[in-house]
This record gives sequence, C-alpha cells and structure tokens, in this order.
Amino acid sequence: MNILHRIHPAIVNALLEDIGDGDITTSAVVPASHVSKAVLIAKEDFVLAGLPFAEEVFRLIVSGAVFKAYKKDGESVKSRTVIAEIRGNTMGLLLAERTALNFLQRLSGIATLTKKFVKCVKGFPVKITDTRKTTPGLRFFEKYAVKSGGGTNHRFGLYDGILIKDNHINTAGGIKKAVRLAEKSRLIRDSLKHKIEVEVKNIREVKSALSAGAGMIMLDNMSPEDMRRSVKIIREKAPYVIIEASGNIRIDNIRSVAETGVDLISVGALTHSATAVDISMKVVPLRRIH
Repeated sequence: MNILHRIHPAIVNALLEDIGDGDITTSAVVPASHVSKAVLIAKEDFVLAGLPFAEEVFRLIVSGAVFKAYKKDGESVKSRTVIAEIRGNTMGLLLAERTALNFLQRLSGIATLTKKFVKCVKGFPVKITDTRKTTPGLRFFEKYAVKSGGGTNHRFGLYDGILIKDNHINTAGGIKKAVRLAEKSRLIRDSLKHKIEVEVKNIREVKSALSAGAGMIMLDNMSPEDMRRSVKIIREKAPYVIIEASGNIRIDNIRSVAETGVDLISVGALTHSATAVDISMKVVPLRRIH
C-alpha cells in the first residue's frame, strides 16, 4: 500500500486544525488568482525527513502544484540549503505552509537525533530502535523519521509484537506463567511469527526468562556490568535469543551499552525528546498584485 494512502487522514486532520474556516489574513491580502514560487530553506544543519508528507500537504491544498525536491529524506542538509521548490496558487501555498513545515521540522528533528545515536555506536553490530513513546496520532510519521535517520523500528503497536513487561508479569504471577500464557495464545492465534519478548531487570529474571523459553529478552535499566553478565549467560545458554537493552539510554552512555554485546538498543528519546529543526518558506511572486 502506498504510504501516502496510509497517512492521508492524518495530513487532512492537521490541515483542518490549522485552516479551520479559512485563512482570514491571506484571503484579505492576496488575490485568488495570484501565482508564486515558494522555496523551503534549511536554517541549520540537520538530517532531512518528511518530504513526501510535505509534498502531499501542498498537493492537497494547491491545485496543480508543481513540487520539485532538491534533497532526499535521510540526507544531511546544510544551513541555507534550498530543500524544495513549489509553484502554484499563492493563497494555496500560504494555506499549506505551516502544516508542511510542521511535518518537516518535527520529523527532521527526529531523524537528526537518531543519526547522532547511530553514529555513537558505529563499529558495533547493534541496531538503534525506537519505542511506542510517540506523539498520539503521529506514530507512523515519527517511526518513518527514525528510519530516515538510520534507526530501526520496534513494534508499531500492541498488535504486532509480544512484549511481556513488569505489569504483565505481576498480573500473571511470574515470568514463567506469563510466557506460558503468551505461548498458548500465540498458538491459538496462529501468530508464531511473533517472538515472545520478556522485560527483565536483574540476573535472576534473565535466567527465569531463558528457562521459560523467551525468544527475546529486554534488559531494562541495568548497569553495563549486569548487561555484560546477562549477555554472557544468554549467549552460552541460548545463542539464538535476541537481546535488547532499554531504559535511560542517552548519547553519553549508549556506546558503553553497545560494548556489552546486545543486539538492539531501544531509545525512547528518539521520538519523545527530539527538538524540531528550523526550516522556513519564502514566497517569490510570479504574478504581481495590482
């Protein structure tokens, strides 16, 4: 399925949120027949993400818009670089401006932060993944931005991955019981493609998850030393098990986490703490107002 078909409603909602009953400023100042060229300009260095969504914003509002991109998502962009050019009705360009920029600025911020984390673990066979800590309604966009920055997507939602966390464990009566129930449900639902992942916080729980038959183990908020010990135990007993590190992962400590030998490092900050980048739109009239 085309990605724009999947996110089209979210873009429409964003436009409705901004435009409402109409742009009272533009409609008062700009003639309906006026035509312009608009250029999107980087105001700082960053990794670009969100161009397809920005283009869709303009195409929805500006009839016959001509959109020309000069950069691609995932590319590093320098300050003062022209990212894209759009030609069309001036009123439409101004109606679409803020929504298009909001998507570009937010998603490029996520891609830029992701790239920083990825660079920190260069040389290690580990993947940087996102989490479900996303802006409500914008998860698809934000996870797209993580991939643009060189990261990997973890599960998109509760429906496409089995992750047994502390509340599940407490409710079920222990790790082994929780895994057994998840395995039974997996067989009933014929969803064997989903590995059973268990969140653990100490060595004892690591051993319990292993004996229960977990296919993935998440080392949550462990010290680097305990992570190293956990990785050694898991590799010796079940080398096929995927090991994930999570919890309080930052730029200044992620390399030490990668050194422990884990396969994945999930970073909530990629989406919940990324700062939007600065991008502006400048309009150049092609037909003068008389």
